[in-house]
Amino acid sequence: MPIAEPAAFAPLLSDSTAELYARRSLRRSLKRRVQASGARIRRRRSRTAGVALVGAMTLAGGVAAAQEQVGGASSQARSVRTASTTLRPGSSGSAVTALQRKLHVKADGAYGPRTRRAVRRQQRKRHMKADGIARPSVLRVLGVDMRAAASNPRVHPVLQRIAKCESGGNPRAVSGSGRYRGKYQFSFSTWRNMGGKGDPAKASEARQDKLAAKLFAAHGRAPWPHCGARA
Repeated sequence: MPIAEPAAFAPLLSDSTAELYARRSLRRSLKRRVQASGARIRRRRSRTAGVALVGAMTLAGGVAAAQEQVGGASSQARSVRTASTTLRPGSSGSAVTALQRKLHVKADGAYGPRTRRAVRRQQRKRHMKADGIARPSVLRVLGVDMRAAASNPRVHPVLQRIAKCESGGNPRAVSGSGRYRGKYQFSFSTWRNMGGKGDPAKASEARQDKLAAKLFAAHGRAPWPHCGARA
């Protein structure tokens, strides 16, 4: 008969039990690896987010500082430009025209006695010094476009009189036939010859003043036979 082996030498676990423990150990090991990998990813994301936040804050601070500097410079430029804008008897151009329209007087672009009286009325009405001079404070309360007032282009006195005769100083005037247009009653051909584009009556007043001055410098009063002779 075969000799029986002592119990001490018998296997401690059956094959199925050992396999079960091995699988559990493998699952725990995989779980720990996944958790460790997730922790590393979260740490990297946290560091990246922190760097991005610091960068964004730095960039925002730089942009804000730049905007403040630009805004300050723009405000200073506007302040200087506005402070230098004063219209008085003898002034002329589109700034005066804009003022006259606010005053509801004839908009001929020439700051004469009628405009001065209208300014004085507005000054007295608002308890301001009634000297008839349109300083920036007067222009502001009347709602005059300060950009137009700041440009204050000069128009030759003869051209002022021609414009007053031709159209009453109205840059949108059109003759009955439709042939002559704008403040100086340009024909389309003359307007194009002076470098203009489109409809003279739809161009800005400053543009009409400029091309009229160019025409006047080249040909004198001749382009306006009737009003030129009277101017």
